[in-house]
Amino acid sequence: MNFVRKTVKDAAIGVGIADDPAALNTFVKPGCAAAIWRRQTPPKVQSWLEGVDVETLPRARVILPTHAVGETILHLFDMANLPAGTERDWLQADIVGLADMFSGLMSATFLRLRLDVVTTNACRRFHIDAITARLVCTYRGTGTQYGVSTDGADPQRVFTVQTGSPILLRGTLWPAEPPSGLLHRSPPIEGTGETRLVLVLDPVTDPEDEL
Repeated sequence: MNFVRKTVKDAAIGVGIADDPAALNTFVKPGCAAAIWRRQTPPKVQSWLEGVDVETLPRARVILPTHAVGETILHLFDMANLPAGTERDWLQADIVGLADMFSGLMSATFLRLRLDVVTTNACRRFHIDAITARLVCTYRGTGTQYGVSTDGADPQRVFTVQTGSPILLRGTLWPAEPPSGLLHRSPPIEGTGETRLVLVLDPVTDPEDEL
């Protein structure tokens, strides 16, 4: 784990960079506002993802127990008519793996799972989410952008998470003092013709409170 305490070439203050998912446990330690698992999607899978028709990319917003993620993702893929094959199998297994890792880290028995297909400037303003924590993984398109702000204004230096690399972000409900000032956004892509496929996971303590 490389814990970055100052602005450097590929990360910013308070961001942990892990080459091994086991090292992401630094996310729950004091002073860490975010953590990134630095990795690349297998080239064959990435090429397949880029070539999938937009209309068959899966979309979902569900709250579910962690043990049901695999079955749910399989159902969502079938509903979307996502083409079967080893690439689809990899994507399903990867989502299940990220859900297992994140729920274990957060001690969560339920997750809010979103699969978003983005073609516009969704959430283009830099912000901090009103949640405890969140995992974001962009499987297709430009990754999440982030930076540090000391006064709430847009960061002067913006970093972009590599496609396929999950980032863990603390929200405003995380009990941390002082605030880190780490803001993030979805990259502005409207008018570029780009399509993003984004996985978002939030820990849920009580599903009834989310209804």
